[in-house]
Amino acid sequence: MGKISEKQSDNSVRWSLSANYLELIKNRLDSPKNDLFMELNQAFEQAVADSKNLSERPSNETLLQLYSLYKQATEGDVNGEAPSMFDFVAKAKYEAWSSLQGKSKEAAQQEYISLVQKLKS
Repeated sequence: MGKISEKQSDNSVRWSLSANYLELIKNRLDSPKNDLFMELNQAFEQAVADSKNLSERPSNETLLQLYSLYKQATEGDVNGEAPSMFDFVAKAKYEAWSSLQGKSKEAAQQEYISLVQKLKS
């Protein structure tokens, strides 16, 4: 047998690590936790659709709560600069979203779903 060069050895290690990494990703995607994540996303998407067809218009306070939970669930923590204090609506939305800073996207999705279910009943 011929001698294995250092470059060939490095490449075989890389391929081995890549194969292990792909197997790890596959296992994670097949895991029950991923199924729960997908179920939560589907329930959230349904709640978003349901929120557009409520029998009664929610109060402004509730609309702000829906807005802020939606933004936190879809974008995470507030970003960008706060709007001018003279733009009252934009300022209220920004402050409502900002108040949720640090809340996970999943927790925001769950709270949004719960609020929409409450509004539907």
